[in-house]
Amino acid sequence: MNAVLVQWARKYNVPIIASNDSHYVDQEDSNAHDILLCINTGEKQSTPKADDGDEEGSQKGKRFAFPNDEFFFKTTTQMAKTFHDLPEALDNTNLIVDKVETLKLKKDILLPNFQLPEGFTNQDEYLKHLTYQGAIRRYIKDDSAGIDSLDPKIKERLDFELFTIKTMGFSGYFLITQDFINHGRDIGVLIGPGRGSAAGSAVAYCIGITNIDPIKYDLLFERFLNPDRKSMPDIDTDFDDEGRQKVIDYVVEKYGQNQVAQIVTYGSMAAKSSIRDVSRVMDLPLQEADRLAKLVPERPGIELGRVLRAPLEGADSLKAKENLGADELAGVKQLREILESGELTADVLREAEKVEGSVRGVGIHAAGIIIAPSDLTEIIPVCTSKESTLLLTQYDGKVIEDAGVIKMDFLGLKTLTIIRDALRLIDQNHGIRIDIDSIPLDDPKTYALYQRAETNGTFQFESAGMQKYLRELKADQFGDLIAMNALYRPGPLEYIPSFIKRKHGQEKIMYDLPEMEDLLKETYGITVYQEQVMLLSQKLAGFSKGDADVLRKAMGKKDRATLDKMKGKFLEGTAAKGLDAKVCAKVWTDWEAFAQYAFNKSHSTCYAFVAYQTAWLKANYPSEYMASVLTHSGEQIDKITFFMEECRRMGIKVLGPDVNESQFAFSVNKTGHIRFGLGAVKGVGENAVATIVEQRSEAGPFKSIYDMMRRVNLRAANRKALESLAYAGAFDSLNVQRAAFFHSAGEGKPTWLETLVRFGQQSQDSADSSQVNMFGDAVEGAGIPEPAVPQIDGWSALEKLHFEKEVIGFYLSGHPLDDHRLEIKHLCHHNLSQLSDLKALEGRDVTFAGIVTKAEHRIAKSGKPFGTLSLEDHHGSHDFMLFSEDYMKFKLYLQQGALLFVKGRAMARTWGRDEGQMEFKITSMELLGDVREKYMNKLTVKLDADHANDELVRDLGQLIKANPGKCKVVVQLVSEAEKLAVDLPSKGLAVAISEDLIVRLDGIAELSYTLN
Repeated sequence: MNAVLVQWARKYNVPIIASNDSHYVDQEDSNAHDILLCINTGEKQSTPKADDGDEEGSQKGKRFAFPNDEFFFKTTTQMAKTFHDLPEALDNTNLIVDKVETLKLKKDILLPNFQLPEGFTNQDEYLKHLTYQGAIRRYIKDDSAGIDSLDPKIKERLDFELFTIKTMGFSGYFLITQDFINHGRDIGVLIGPGRGSAAGSAVAYCIGITNIDPIKYDLLFERFLNPDRKSMPDIDTDFDDEGRQKVIDYVVEKYGQNQVAQIVTYGSMAAKSSIRDVSRVMDLPLQEADRLAKLVPERPGIELGRVLRAPLEGADSLKAKENLGADELAGVKQLREILESGELTADVLREAEKVEGSVRGVGIHAAGIIIAPSDLTEIIPVCTSKESTLLLTQYDGKVIEDAGVIKMDFLGLKTLTIIRDALRLIDQNHGIRIDIDSIPLDDPKTYALYQRAETNGTFQFESAGMQKYLRELKADQFGDLIAMNALYRPGPLEYIPSFIKRKHGQEKIMYDLPEMEDLLKETYGITVYQEQVMLLSQKLAGFSKGDADVLRKAMGKKDRATLDKMKGKFLEGTAAKGLDAKVCAKVWTDWEAFAQYAFNKSHSTCYAFVAYQTAWLKANYPSEYMASVLTHSGEQIDKITFFMEECRRMGIKVLGPDVNESQFAFSVNKTGHIRFGLGAVKGVGENAVATIVEQRSEAGPFKSIYDMMRRVNLRAANRKALESLAYAGAFDSLNVQRAAFFHSAGEGKPTWLETLVRFGQQSQDSADSSQVNMFGDAVEGAGIPEPAVPQIDGWSALEKLHFEKEVIGFYLSGHPLDDHRLEIKHLCHHNLSQLSDLKALEGRDVTFAGIVTKAEHRIAKSGKPFGTLSLEDHHGSHDFMLFSEDYMKFKLYLQQGALLFVKGRAMARTWGRDEGQMEFKITSMELLGDVREKYMNKLTVKLDADHANDELVRDLGQLIKANPGKCKVVVQLVSEAEKLAVDLPSKGLAVAISEDLIVRLDGIAELSYTLN
């Protein structure tokens, strides 16, 4: 081929150029490239390669591959050797290279053109106009007032910000952002109060970008925009999930389909995944691949190259930089020994190191949106994606702004969706339209909820650790919530006990310098926020606003060079103000230690506000709020059951689906109870729910099952949908037993439900044909008899629960374990969902309860019997296998429906091919009904000595005497102040442990108790 091309070139006087097809840089990377091809095509290297000369039929069983290792980037010498007979070809190639112009890929940001309204020709002036209008609305609350009526300090702040924005050239950015945010609010989208440092801008607050007053909360503009350092402002915005797309649609409509794009993400092969991928391609057994991967330390972003080659100790070592512990370093040493072994595992590690970091897949950034000033194809490379109707950039988020386009983060926040739907339910049920951004921040009910730590289902404050501190804190002002949101993070967490003690006067509030009190008073003398460091550096050392922001950034990043430089400037500034040098040096040292953990107060304030909104709704409209929380728990069964349990604790009933009350999602009925949504029942689609709800709205509730069959569209609500509703109990209010719907008169005969559907269809067809009786009146369903309800026994409670679980995914009207909540609470220290991570339970005794949902007795090929069983509790399910002695010991318990109390231990296997793999070993199994009397033999009642009084002791004594039994009673007097506890065993009294006793004990706030 090439010889012919050379002849033609010489014949027609066309220059010849030399080139080489290059797919990798170095020749030794050939095998790594082949491995990547195999990963991409799902093949193994052992599969024969297909040759170009193979016919189509003969390529079966072969894989795509390059024929040799010559597809690397060759040097000039190597190319000269290859084209030694055509030296002019290399000269011609160099001529082309000389003509190539280097493209400047990095560009200044190009803002889209924002259309100014009539009367304005300058973006800066229009932004000033909007800001002043907003300031009058926000601060003066009188539209007839002028800007001169504004507090001079506020106006000075606004003018400073406007000047900075104008000087930095960002007026257009603010105008674009406020435009789509305000449009979103106008069309009913719920938008967050702000997030990140943008909440420090008073201009952003006045023009509607944020909803938190930065002046009221001492939030700093320079934390957002540093006038001494030009960088693009970063305004991230939270939208409710549904509204987010509406706002994006508006942006696309305003700026054009070809000027708006989503941002690509590149998923690269990390250390562990590269080992597993390469192992599969190179036919390393799965067990060996897992062993290699598990030796790599569990650290995000750790590189295989460093694991295999970096020093273990000293400067830039794995110990210093990656902070690896002794066990992790032992694993690293093992990997290095394997690398030197010369076995297949060593080859896998070498090749995995080469392919690590290669692009594994392409995705779409969850929030980032690009808005360009002109057609994107003229600015950056773009592509399309099946996952989005928008264009997709081919630059990822790390470099996209360097390409000259602005990136906006449109974030979907599920919490806002929960708030939005709760507000809709409140409007439906109470006729009250609430402006959630204007609720009072001093609501006693809300702070009482925080003080009791009843924060399950609220935003940011629902973890067990946070709840513990909330009980101690007794928050009574919004500032407490801002501080806790900032402190409850690794690092500053250790300051929380001191923060709480200082709030309650149990620890003296200390200030290193009197000048610090003004700025640290709100956090009781503890530096919590980055903004406090910035303001103190200005007050104590005369730092400029820009310098203060540089200091904040250097401390957060542990930038030693910058910190050393600024330390001198700080000490000079404090000396000039006559402050004590030793004390100032201590202040600086404290800042260096803590400021790296200090949090952005702007972000903490915004998210504390969203958290407060959720707590306010839960405290004031609990049913509507929890219904919305349940709706947005997705299909996560464990979350739904958790929040249903929270509803029970709150005294809110969660009722099953009902065709006469339920909506598509969870809703609240007139009595304040939550109704399960019809749309959550498997097999019932949107169309079926729509026809049921529509008929109910138009003609009132269904009077009977026959009335319903006559009215609903049976094409939308088909037989399968109706069966699922019957199983779920949605027809219970129509006074028909669930079992009746599935009764058949005999084999091959239709079920009663099928007969009902036929009756309904005939009735509707008859109505459509407008039959007329002898008196001339139209009769609906004339002459069609109603099929009689089968007179049969109903299902047992267990059968009902079984079918509910099939169509809903979990037990709804109850749980087989409900009668044993006492045993589960006090004797079971674990649940079945925790068995999914045995490593976390290693070496611990594990106890749990469950119902046997499936059990099998089987015979192995060896002839030995074994058994399998599935257990389920309120949190999840787990499968077990029993062999040999374990099977013989526990086989009588392998019965479907049995309620079991199980003890066991998580441990690593010490033998066989699965050596080292975690397993769960059952050590005992008992019927759950037997364990209360067997194990609950001591009730310990703890009383706070400071709160003990005659009335409390009398009530407790009467309660114990009213429940005589065999369980011993011990009263423990506890004094927190003295750090003492005294046990007072009762010699003559013993109780019977019952649900009623526990409910009564739970009702006495001054005591706590344990059962063992």
